[in-house]
Amino acid sequence: MSDAAVTDDLIYEVKDGIAKITFNRPQARNAMLFSMYERMADICTAANDDRSIKAMILTGTGDKAFASGTDISQFRAFKTAQDALDYEARIDRVLTALETCRVPTIAAIAGACTGGGAGIAACCDLRIGTASTRIGFPIARTLGNCLSMSNISRVMALVGPARTKDMIFTSRLIEADECKALGLLNEIVPDVETLQTRAWETALLLAGQAPITLEVTKEAVRRIRRTLSRDEGEDLILRAYMSEDFREGMDAFLNKRKPNWQGK
Repeated sequence: MSDAAVTDDLIYEVKDGIAKITFNRPQARNAMLFSMYERMADICTAANDDRSIKAMILTGTGDKAFASGTDISQFRAFKTAQDALDYEARIDRVLTALETCRVPTIAAIAGACTGGGAGIAACCDLRIGTASTRIGFPIARTLGNCLSMSNISRVMALVGPARTKDMIFTSRLIEADECKALGLLNEIVPDVETLQTRAWETALLLAGQAPITLEVTKEAVRRIRRTLSRDEGEDLILRAYMSEDFREGMDAFLNKRKPNWQGK
């Protein structure tokens, strides 16, 4: 593709008015570094002013994962309540930049799409998966933290309150067929090669539509949907991230053992 900007962890390309972001850490199941989040937000913000960009695809390298959430090792630096609030503020800002990006966005999802990766997918306008796609938020099994208020609002808008609680309470990863039935996926294709082809075809289709119609429809849906603000959930964020359980969950995850939850 032309106009490519390549880093070790994120690849950004533009061809024929179609922008493409590829999360490129297959050795870590495309787990997101803070720098990757920031680069994605910058790309989305720039696309708002670049009328030559008509649509955007987000995907991950390989067939194992779209993105498996935030790289857990970065949480080791969390020491204070402000660290937790700053993290959620960053995620809120980054995902809002994606959600409010002027152009239609397509998540091409192969393999696991979990945690922050599922949050990214929920911000996209369309989601295409493969037979191996699995989507979920297994935080009640792994870290004992919580989703941001905006992320909970987005997931609830897609699947409703009961299924949102089912996803988080059980920590299960939802298989592709159920994802489609629930509205987490718009379409399922057989394999990764077909996925990339189909995402490109869909992007070209959207690029040929009236851009203002797509833009105002996207914004209207966002405005109609009720989204909790970060301030409305600060007490919940601190309850999770400042808990002993979160420290235990993080240590257990990094040391590949089962966490011993205490509820405090």
